[in-house]
Amino acid sequence: MEFYKLEKLQVDNFRNLNSNVIDFSPTINCIFGENGNGKTNILEAIFFLCNKKSFRKNTSFPQILSVECEKSEILFNSVWLTDNEQKFSLSGKVSSESSVWNLNSRPIKSKPKIASVFINPFDSYGFHTTASFRRNWVDQHLSLISKEYKDVLSRYNQSLKFRNQLLSKKPSSYLQQVEAIDDQLAYYSKIVTDLRMEFVDQLRPYCKMTFKIIFEQVHDLQLQLQSEFIGATQEEIRDYYRRNLQKDDINGRTTYGIHLDDYMFLFDGFNSFEFCSLGQQKMSYLSLIFAYIELFRYKFSSYPIVLIDDVSGELDSRRWKNLIEYLEAKNFQVIITTANENFKQELEKIKNSNKIYVDSGSIGNL
Repeated sequence: MEFYKLEKLQVDNFRNLNSNVIDFSPTINCIFGENGNGKTNILEAIFFLCNKKSFRKNTSFPQILSVECEKSEILFNSVWLTDNEQKFSLSGKVSSESSVWNLNSRPIKSKPKIASVFINPFDSYGFHTTASFRRNWVDQHLSLISKEYKDVLSRYNQSLKFRNQLLSKKPSSYLQQVEAIDDQLAYYSKIVTDLRMEFVDQLRPYCKMTFKIIFEQVHDLQLQLQSEFIGATQEEIRDYYRRNLQKDDINGRTTYGIHLDDYMFLFDGFNSFEFCSLGQQKMSYLSLIFAYIELFRYKFSSYPIVLIDDVSGELDSRRWKNLIEYLEAKNFQVIITTANENFKQELEKIKNSNKIYVDSGSIGNL
């Protein structure tokens, strides 16, 4: 994973965006325009360039392809700046079957993954109401800062898939094979659980700090892991799997394990979904995201690119100013959209900020 700042971007055939070259500042970039004109599409194009996937759920290649394209391919041309002020170009051609990337006009086997975080205040609802959303959120963000977690979780999922196939199809001697897999699952489960516990513990002080800075309130925010395996040894986890093997055999699948763990977001010790207003839930979620960004900075001495899709509806004018002051004080590259006229006026006051205007996919720097 690399830490760069985006200087220029040009895309062809990406949703409704035209092929204008967009210039970016290494600090704060504000994207203005009416709703439905393509502001979020710029964020999506940047995120796709960084991660080779969209931040939108269940999005396939045909959905991001322009309806007016002559060829079924998306072209990316970009210029990046390293921490040492060195520039390089990254270009790519992406289709539904493959992707080809060039670094400084030379072919490369794989595109470097560039650290980026997308902030959408509407995700607060999914985070507070859906266990799978919370699991995916933690898996995605923890994998970004821990290669060990990403690798071990991948091996766990592979073993889990094989275990479920055995339980479903029941070939000869399948129970002996399942017991052998349980040893692997116990080993992976122990590592994953410990890393998840470490992650939620590290987030806690940053959650409290960012909530105080942006929302001017002091509250204890905590993401709490809910798992059967907290504090358990590898042997205890293995025994747990084996005690429940009969139940799994009847159901034809693994009915428990770290893939079903959940998280509770606590607000002063109470479940935020049950005891907080929708406004407090959204504020808590935004604080969690910024807490993660601060934790990222602590671990890598560098910030990811931060993409913020219109948060003006979640903040009053005073808190807009707090957020802007927070962004100004940090040394990360942030790209933020808004259609709110009052929030736009506050963003326009930021010294040395870069201003981009979008109108029906046509893009220009102000």
